[in-house]
Formats: sequence, structure tokens, C-alpha cells
Amino acid sequence: MNREDRIKAFETLLGERIFVMDGAMGTMVQGYNLDEAGYRGERLADHGSDLRGNNDILNLTRPEIVEEIHRAYFDAGSDIVETNTFSATTIAQADYAAEHLVYELNFEGARIARKAADAAEADEPGRICFVAGALGPTNRTASISPDVNDPAFRNTNFDELAGAYKEAARGLIEGGADLLLVETIFDTLNAKAALFGIDELAEETGIRLPLMISGTITDLSGRTLSGQTPEAFWNSVRHAKPISVGLNCALGAHQLRGFLAELSRVAETCVSAYPNAGLPNAFGGYDETPEETAREIGAWARDGLVNIVGGCCGTTPDHIRAIAEAVKGVPPRDIPKPPRRMRLSGLEPFEVPA
Repeated sequence: MNREDRIKAFETLLGERIFVMDGAMGTMVQGYNLDEAGYRGERLADHGSDLRGNNDILNLTRPEIVEEIHRAYFDAGSDIVETNTFSATTIAQADYAAEHLVYELNFEGARIARKAADAAEADEPGRICFVAGALGPTNRTASISPDVNDPAFRNTNFDELAGAYKEAARGLIEGGADLLLVETIFDTLNAKAALFGIDELAEETGIRLPLMISGTITDLSGRTLSGQTPEAFWNSVRHAKPISVGLNCALGAHQLRGFLAELSRVAETCVSAYPNAGLPNAFGGYDETPEETAREIGAWARDGLVNIVGGCCGTTPDHIRAIAEAVKGVPPRDIPKPPRRMRLSGLEPFEVPA
């Protein structure tokens, strides 16, 4: 099946059932206990900067590990896996002096995920597996100063972010991604730069993939790091006409429910959610069991809140297997049709009365 046919199937099936995404890549990579040499491999043995912890670089140095992780999630019941490209932008890779590898990181990330998807489809004829090209938030923010003594200072800007996202998206598309996922958005201005870069690329290439957008509520205040509520966030990005909008990371499923319900109420598109395996413990680990996570997400599904579910930090194939079972046979959320009105956003939403 070619990409155009997969996209048509994806759009059709979204109306029929709840889709299951994968779980954490980083959690799984940690299980391999790679040292500096393990990250470098032969390809980058002489690289002039430390690479340990740069999970994206494994697309080039240890592709068999990345493919094995993708395959584990497909075997657990994932319909969609995210490419191992969360930090594969020039901005984030600058920490490792690996900016020159960004296009290749994204191209190979998509290619590896597609290879795993094709293998899963071959093992189960009739199954369709999808690859979402992951575009993470970068390690800089366009809205907030990193210097408490200079509130006006920024260590990046809109144009730099848009260019970085555009380059990454090009690699993902040319590597074979079916969808693009702008995820873990803590700063809406960063996300808008990503959307601009993706749109500019689409104008140049004529290729426009379905777009997923996923924000992050950073704590129980119910706001993104740049201060928006879920509804205000949606008002800020709805112009991009994403195939889904949702929330991921930072919180566990129990803590996320109220904020997800707010987004589900107003978003006139599919809603996704992939929470952490609970809140981190004192050592930065995650203790929530697959059964606990699946129980919460299953309740979301039965209450009509979601169309796409999965897991973020701390989740494993066991979590995804339990989640897939919990939502099996549950109908997807009905997409609301709110009245046509002017809807604006600052930190909070504003709707102009009819």
C-alpha cells in the first residue's frame, strides 16, 4: 500500500475506531544501558562531542535498536508509531555538535519506522500500520526569557524555529512518514513556528500530510508553560486544520483527565492523548503499572473523550498492550460541531458573542 492509500485509510478508520499510538522511546532506550561508545557506534566513533543521551543519533549509529523498539510497540497493538526524532532539529542537535546530521536523522528515523511497519503488516495481512513523523518542541522557547535578569531576552526566534522545523519535516516526509506530529508543545509560539515551516514546505513540494498537534499541560495549574489553557491553545492552532489535537507528557492519565475533557469539549477535530505512566517518583522514574494506566484511559474512551490514545514517558509495550485492550471495541469520540463564531486566544480563550 502506498502512502496516499494509507492516508485515505487512516482518515476513514478514524471515524470507525479508537487508534492506539506507541509508548515512550526514551524509556525503552534506557533499557539497553548504552555507554558513550554505544551511542557513537562505528559511524560516529570520532565525533568531537559527547553523544550519550542523544537518542535520535541512534537512527544512524544503532538503527537495529530503534527498529526493535518500533516493532515491540507494533506487536503490542500500536496502530501508529512515532519516529525517533523528538530532538532532531538543528536547534536541539546543537548541544551535540550534530546540526549537520539533522536531515539524515529525520530521513532515517522515518525510514526505520516504515520498515518496522511494513514488517508488522507482512506478519498480519490486512493490517495497516502508520508512521507519525515526530517534531518535538526543541530545547528553547520563543515566548519566555531564559535569563531572569533580562525578561526581554530570547535565545531563539520565530524564523529560526520555522526553518529548523521545515528542515526536519522535509527529512521525515522524504523518509516515508505518513503523518506529521508536532508534539509536547510547551510554548505555543514554538508550535506556530512549526506549523508555518510545515506549511511553507507543503507549498514548495506539493506534499501535505495529515497533521497531528499535541500540547503539554506542565502542571496542575492546567496551563502550558507559556500560560495558555487547553481551549486557548486550541484557538491558537485550529487554523492549521489538524487531523487531531491533543495533550501528552508532564502528567499521568488521572491528572490529565480534566484538561483533556476541556479540549475534547471544544475541538472540532479528533482528540489524542498520551500521558505519562503517572507522575515521576523521587528518582525521576515512573511507577504506574500498565493496568493502572489502561484503567484510566479506558474510562476516557467509554466517556467519549478520545479518538487516539497512547503513552508517553515511562510507558512500555506492556502499557500499550493494556491500553489497546482497554479501548478495544469502544466507539471513538463524536466530533462536535460548534456554531461558527470568532474565537480568539491570549492566555485564556475569548469567544465573540453571536
